[in-house]
Amino acid sequence: MAVQGVSKSGLLEVLVREQWCRVLATLDEETLTVSLEEDLSRNDNGLSNGQSIADRHFMFSNENNLPENIANQKRLVKIEKQEVGGLGISIKGGKENKMPIIISKIFKGLAADNTESLFVGDAILSVNGEDLRDATHDDAVRALKRAGKEVTLEVKYLREVTPYFRRSTIIGEVGWDTPSPYVIKEPGKNPSATRNQWTEMKTIPLKLCYVTRSVTQSDPRTIELHSPDGRSSCNLKCADENSANEWFVALHSNVSLLAARAVTDANQILRTSPTSREVKMMGWLAEQDVTVCFQSTSESNSSWKPVFAAVSDRDLLLYDSVPFTHEEWGSPFQSYQLIATRLLYSGTMSSPSTSPMHSGGDLTFMTRTGTRDGVEAHLFRVETRRDLAAWMRCLVQGTHTAAELIREINYPVSWQGKEAGLTIHYEDGFTLTESKEGGTSEVLWKYPYEKLRYSSDDGKHILWLDFGSGHGEIELDLHSCPKPVVFVIHTFLSAKVTRMGLFA
Repeated sequence: MAVQGVSKSGLLEVLVREQWCRVLATLDEETLTVSLEEDLSRNDNGLSNGQSIADRHFMFSNENNLPENIANQKRLVKIEKQEVGGLGISIKGGKENKMPIIISKIFKGLAADNTESLFVGDAILSVNGEDLRDATHDDAVRALKRAGKEVTLEVKYLREVTPYFRRSTIIGEVGWDTPSPYVIKEPGKNPSATRNQWTEMKTIPLKLCYVTRSVTQSDPRTIELHSPDGRSSCNLKCADENSANEWFVALHSNVSLLAARAVTDANQILRTSPTSREVKMMGWLAEQDVTVCFQSTSESNSSWKPVFAAVSDRDLLLYDSVPFTHEEWGSPFQSYQLIATRLLYSGTMSSPSTSPMHSGGDLTFMTRTGTRDGVEAHLFRVETRRDLAAWMRCLVQGTHTAAELIREINYPVSWQGKEAGLTIHYEDGFTLTESKEGGTSEVLWKYPYEKLRYSSDDGKHILWLDFGSGHGEIELDLHSCPKPVVFVIHTFLSAKVTRMGLFA
């Protein structure tokens, strides 16, 4: 039977432009819907005119950003359309509504916003000289679409109409609009979120978003949602810490369920890629610079940053955002071979924690990977003990599976003045061979794992192996950092010991 998501609703606050606004939040399996309150006159804020705190804040904010003497003055604004996003405005009104054509929304970063000369509440009087003062809404839309790449708008700011559009401006800045490409269908508005006193709504898709605590906000009552592309976020605040814990558990449960399903979707994409990777697990983590992991709480809290991690059949992959295409999957900002990676540490760091799933500190695990540049370490934080167990299990099993898949590695080495090749085989152990003329090779020595007494290295290019048998210590020059070889030996031995335990 398929696992079902959690449903929940209640009053929360959402952070918009440094202002906390009260909303009704409704959670279902795939989305979080937030609805702005129509009337906060019952609050102890002294307002009784039907305006919410958010309305008053945004009204004053808008007016403070307007140039002086702009009201009721005609202006000509030139805009160059962008290939993506067009003019970057929404309009309302029209002759059929007995209203002028009004700019109701200006999208950040698009053409209209870049002019810094247009405002919500501007009436569009003409487009490239075409009069719109008696136009219907459809007439205005057609005029804007056929206006060409360079558009000249004649506008006039109408202060009296801005209250009608202020609410959509507020809700438009909550969360994000674009659903994950792994979502089969874009979620629609949740009818259960509609109440008489709630009007504007925003539906936030949860698939592959990051739900966390204390990455950018330190208040234990807050919950953070970050978009799959890492560019947008939604900060929620609950009435108290217990309520925040309940909401976090519900959100985290649904996001985790959706992430597990997304693995199947990702593998469908990767089946046709040249690398033929198979993802075993993926999801958001918080990563910290290991050089500050033992510093004071204030310093360490500020160093956490979101990172999207994926464990494939051979590699640990790290991304700044969720990869959706072959090209994105093939371009992690860091990639580490599992066969040369080990789980060094997992547990609780001694720092205050706000997670409802554990107490006494942050739940973390550390990885160390042998590379040609030495050992690279990463410290990751998870949100729950279940997350910690899942990532630990996946990494340990992943390294063992990678050992069975890869089977052997080969390195050019120097031994007793001879150029040779060192082969480390998952089953057969260590073999040193020297190439001969005619494409043949001579085995110089061969030892099984059972003969290995210890290994060590100088961290630069020398590897020492002691197999006993009266031969003493064998010194090999790897011509590069020996750490990858050392880590592979550890992985092969760990995998073999685990296999022996499983089949004993």
